[in-house]
Order: sequence, then C-alpha cells, then structure tokens
Amino acid sequence: MYEFFIAPFLDYIFLKRALLACTALALGCGPVGVLLVLRRMSLMGDALAHAILPGAAIGFLVGGLSLPIMGLGGFLVGFIVALLAGAISRFTILNEDASFAGFYLVSLAIGVLIVSTQGSQVDLMHLLFGTVLAVDNISLIMVSSITTITLVVLTIIYRPLIIECFDQGFLRVIGGRGSLYHFIFLILVALNLVAAFQALGTLMALGMMMLPAVSSRLWAHHVWSLFLFSSFFAVISGYLGLLLSYHLEWPSGPSIILIAGVIYGISLVIAPFGALKQQQGMA
Repeated sequence: MYEFFIAPFLDYIFLKRALLACTALALGCGPVGVLLVLRRMSLMGDALAHAILPGAAIGFLVGGLSLPIMGLGGFLVGFIVALLAGAISRFTILNEDASFAGFYLVSLAIGVLIVSTQGSQVDLMHLLFGTVLAVDNISLIMVSSITTITLVVLTIIYRPLIIECFDQGFLRVIGGRGSLYHFIFLILVALNLVAAFQALGTLMALGMMMLPAVSSRLWAHHVWSLFLFSSFFAVISGYLGLLLSYHLEWPSGPSIILIAGVIYGISLVIAPFGALKQQQGMA
C-alpha cells in the first residue's frame, strides 16, 4: 500500500510538484466551478477555456514552453474575449452564450493553426492536453498565486455574487452593480483556466472545474458545502489521476479527468441527491 499510494510522491520531485500544483488548482477551481454551475454558465466556461488557446500559442512562439509567458498570453486573449462577448450581448440581439460560442470556434481554429504551422505535433499536443508532470517551481508559484488571488477576491465579492446567482433582479433593484461582479467573475474564470491548462491543456482545463462541481451538487445544497465538496473531489482526482499516470504510464491530464468522471458517476448513483436516493424517496 505504501509503495503504491505514497512512495512515488516521496521518491520523485516531479510527482511532488505535480501533486502540489493539482492541490492548488483544486482549491481555486472548486469554488469557481460551483459558481459556474449555479450561474448556468458551464458551456460558457468551456468556450472561454478554448478561447485562450491563441494567446497561449502566441506565448509559445515568443517564449517556448514557458508557463508564465503562455499564461500571460492566454489570459490577455481570454480577457479580450470575455469583454467582447459581454459587449456584443449588450448591443446586439445575441445572448452571451452565443457570443462566447462564436469566439470559441474562431479562437480554437486560430490557436491550432498557429501551433501547427510554427511548432510541432508534440507542441500542439502539449497545449491541447497539457503535462502536469513538467510543472517547475516558477509554474507552481504562478498556479499558487492565481489560487490565492481567486480565494481572496471571492471572499470580497462572495455575497453579491451569490445573490446574483439566485436573484439578478433583486440585485439590480438595490443598485448592486451585478454587471461589475459578473465581469470580475469572468476574469477569475479566465485566470483559473490559464492556471489549469499547464496541467490539463486547453481541451481539458475546464474538467478540473466542472466535474468536481457537478459531483458536489449531488452531495450538498448549501453553497459553502458545495465549495468544500468540489475542492475535495478535485484534490482526490488529482492525486489518484497522478497515481494512475505513474503506475500505468497513462497521460497525466486525461487520467485526472477520468478519475473526476468516475467520482461523478459514483455520485450520480449513491449521493444523497443522486438517482438511487431519489428513486428510494419516490418509492
């Protein structure tokens, strides 16, 4: 048991860094994912995750496989996409989700085109699927800093953000500046997606947010408990996913998301608000 579950993280520094990175990501992505679910923005989060690819690709051309440079490029593009999508939804008949979908498709195509023409197939796979085992000290500091910023900002804007999730009209009536908090939240989503794409790539970065979040929804109803369950499931997914990756020589990103999917499947069946319990209640 010791050799299987603990020894790899003590014997190999790259696994230890990867576990620390996954833990930091879980603490930030867990609450953000719950808020995406409560605000019915799951698919918009997916669109934003893919929209950062051109920025990451440009950062790759400038600095190679450097997470800070690729992260800065990805965040800038994500910020611009969020700003433009919000503006289009305000000044046209398109909803915000439709605006994000348009930018997502164009951004993904541009990003893949840039890497395919200026890099190699290996570079493209790295950006699309990530490699948490390659996290270095600078990347770890960046991920931890983004998590810290996320938790501090969520603490400050927690109350109006939660009110807007359940009653946007009330927040508008009392002059609560819901649009401002919505935009700040989109920035936090972009930041956490930038942090996650080193480990999981742009195609799977949202998995660390959404799968633990939807799983937690089946275990609890209070927002604070949803945050705790979501972060806990994300930590477990990272830990067990890295173990699978090490022992079975599987890719680390898909392994982590696979474990998160297994937790979701189990939750659907045995969680207090899962299918089995609901059927028993109806009976």
